Amino acid sequence: MKARKPLALLLAMILLLAAAASPAAFADSAKDKTELIVFAAASMTETLTELKAKYEEANPDVTITCNFDSSGTLKTQIQEGADCDLFISAAPKQMNALDAESDKEKNPDGLDFVLQGSRVNLLENKVALVVPEGNPKGVKSFDQLAELLKAGDVFLAMGNSDVPVGQYTQKILAFYELNEEELARAGLLTYGSNVKEVTTQVKEGSVDCGVVYGTDAFSAGLEVVDTASKEMCGQVIYPAAVLNISRHPEAARAFLDYLMGEEAAEVFRGVGFTPITK
Repeated sequence: MKARKPLALLLAMILLLAAAASPAAFADSAKDKTELIVFAAASMTETLTELKAKYEEANPDVTITCNFDSSGTLKTQIQEGADCDLFISAAPKQMNALDAESDKEKNPDGLDFVLQGSRVNLLENKVALVVPEGNPKGVKSFDQLAELLKAGDVFLAMGNSDVPVGQYTQKILAFYELNEEELARAGLLTYGSNVKEVTTQVKEGSVDCGVVYGTDAFSAGLEVVDTASKEMCGQVIYPAAVLNISRHPEAARAFLDYLMGEEAAEVFRGVGFTPITK
């Protein structure tokens, strides 16, 4: 019986070593995963969340964390040192302000965050005039909206001036020669810090109408009564770029390539985006 003690002791030591080794092995496995941080315009929340899941399923060695907000807020966070591998803006303005290749008028602070050679125009969206369920005010078009604003007979939700959808709305107001400050003082305007906030105000019926992206109207199930023309507010282009502060530039490029591919294009088209192909 005594002869069995060395064997039992050996087995116990093996079990102890295996138990000690397991956490380390798990840690090494976790270290092998590439963690990408993507900053994207709030209007991409639904589509990018879906595409992130598809990409992670096909690439189990990659995990993606998305930060959705207004493009202006995301630009500020990047500028202030936030970790980010890939940035997708809802307008060129915010991307230009981070791109060293932009002229001084577009990048007055001389910021240099864009990895040169990685920037692309990824998507085009539309600016839409939306109304709550039942359209109580009977708003039917941007032309009519302009007349109602002039008469002081409508309550409109729009994005803040640092939010791309708000900047597009400002262009529409200027197209109709409407003074935003006067309209705001008259209590005809309310604001959202990103497009999702504007969408929520319309969905809840706290305003008569709102200006959002067509894709957000689709996702929220809102009625679109009109779409802005290029002459009214220009094209709604979403640029994307890998940042030169990225810890994983090759992986970020690979994910951007995926977003430019056909599988992603199908998802984007499904909600009203137009993928931009070269």
